[in-house]
Amino acid sequence: MSHGPRSGLAAVSSALLAMSRHLEVRDVLKTIVASARELLDAEYAALGVPDDHGGFAQFVVDGVSEEQWKAIGPLPRQHGILAAMLHEARSERLADVRKDPRFEGWPKAHPDLVDFLGLPIRDGDEVIGALFLANKNCARPEGGCGFTEDDEELLGILAQHAAIALTNARLYERSRELTIAEERSRLAHELHDAVSQKLFSLRLTAQAAARLVDRDPSRAKGELQQVAVLAAEAADELRAAVVELRPAALDEDGLVATLRTQIQVLDRAHHARVTFDGHGVKALPASQEEALLRVAQEALHNALRHSGADHVDVILDRRGGGAVLRVTDDGSGFDTRAVRHAGRHLGLVSMRDRASGAGGTLTVESVPGKGTVIEMEVPGG
Repeated sequence: MSHGPRSGLAAVSSALLAMSRHLEVRDVLKTIVASARELLDAEYAALGVPDDHGGFAQFVVDGVSEEQWKAIGPLPRQHGILAAMLHEARSERLADVRKDPRFEGWPKAHPDLVDFLGLPIRDGDEVIGALFLANKNCARPEGGCGFTEDDEELLGILAQHAAIALTNARLYERSRELTIAEERSRLAHELHDAVSQKLFSLRLTAQAAARLVDRDPSRAKGELQQVAVLAAEAADELRAAVVELRPAALDEDGLVATLRTQIQVLDRAHHARVTFDGHGVKALPASQEEALLRVAQEALHNALRHSGADHVDVILDRRGGGAVLRVTDDGSGFDTRAVRHAGRHLGLVSMRDRASGAGGTLTVESVPGKGTVIEMEVPGG
């Protein structure tokens, strides 16, 4: 390696640590590609995860701008050199990929690739991806490839660890899908129990009002007022369930915008004043953003439904490379020691699980009669 064994080992170590730090498949793929390109000092790097229909389920590139990527067009198919790596499961090191007989061209906006190094990513006997680099940033030998045997060996080591990281990320996502399915089932039961009871009571109260309207208008008026109360409670139950079942698309709007929108809705829907302030938070790994959103939702639910708070303040702030979320209310508060002894209470166990699952920490400060502060910190990517 051109930078010497010590700096080379440090670079490999940094790349492997970066891969192991992520749990989302997309984040792992981007880290693998960026690490490979940096380690081998290439102009371009890409990684494709094949689907079962001759194309790619995911295709991540590094070294190409967003504008270039959009101009290139649809994802490539499994053909040419890519197909060889996927189906023959062997590495390819070429002085000029354009002169290889398997080369089938590329779209007009595609960058011009010359020397090429690629190899499959394998999980046992299964090929789960193809990793390749192009245009080594070095002086090329006459008629030869800029990528060396050392480069090929290094990329092979990276690919082995990439397979482990990618497999772990897939297992994590499957586990999370099961957790989401369980949560949806739980929410469906809660929705059925809470809203059905409210609607049943509302129906009986409305029927009573209808019977009383002619012979006892005063009592009928009281019953109708109760109808309005029950309808408002049912609407609150539905609103809370919808927010939890359909979180805003974090990938499209980002965490800050998503939180701001949800908190504006809650501020309008409840008598308490709910405010939000966000400061310079950069994009975080998807798992951390989702965990922060879910903890914020749970803390807001507790403050608005159980604490009797008049004010709830939510602050999302940058801290180092990560972020810290703070939800403060002036409600009834509680004895944190009693909660620890009682076990599950106010969703605190769920919030702690979400925080630790995203590599973060959760702290809770509360005193009876003096409100509550819930703070969650995540380290970033």
